[in-house]
Parts: sequence; structure tokens; C-alpha cells
Amino acid sequence: QVQLAESGGGLVQAGDSLTLSCSASGRPFSLYAVGWFRQAPGKEREFVAHISGDGKFTYYTDSVKGRFTISRDNSKNTAYLQMNNLQIEDTADYYCAADLIGSREYDYWGKGTLVTVSS
Repeated sequence: QVQLAESGGGLVQAGDSLTLSCSASGRPFSLYAVGWFRQAPGKEREFVAHISGDGKFTYYTDSVKGRFTISRDNSKNTAYLQMNNLQIEDTADYYCAADLIGSREYDYWGKGTLVTVSS
């Protein structure tokens, strides 16, 4: 079992930055990959970023490349999503998820944190 809890969401203006955190417990954190996803109102959930258990490999959806950075601190059992130059279209509920076997299929999910970007 893995428990995940996101934090750091809030209301920001376009162009601002925000860092989300994903705190994990349960299985040893370094043994699994973590993904960030988001779901905007009225839209399907979409993949945002992924980081391997050792932090060496990262992947991003095209719309956030160059603006968002995924990272992790295995000593703190926490993954992060640094979001720069936020745009109105980044408004969504953001979720982190655990990928236990490195297949980019996610087994455990947090409850999400809301990011709202205003003009």
C-alpha cells in the first residue's frame, strides 16, 4: 500500500510560479516512480510529468515542457512539481500517483490539490 497526499495548490495570477508537493508513505519511496496528472473542469484527466524512482529519468507532456519541473527528495518521501509561467489553461486539480513497477501505469493516487490561475 502507498498513501499519497498533495499540497501546495492555490490561486495565482498568470505568469506566477507555484510548487506542488506529493508526500508519500507506505512502501519505500525510492522503489517506485511518481507521476503528476491534472484534470481541468469538464475535461478528462491528463498526464503532466513522470519521474523514476531514482530521479534520473523524467518525462513531460508537451504543453508543460520548459515551464514545469518534476523532482523528488527520497530522503523526505516527497515528490515536487515546480510550475513556472503558469497560464490560465493550467487551472486544474493536480494529482500525484505511484507507479510501482515502472510501467507508467499508476496504482495509487492522492486526492488532489487545486491550482487556479487567473488573468
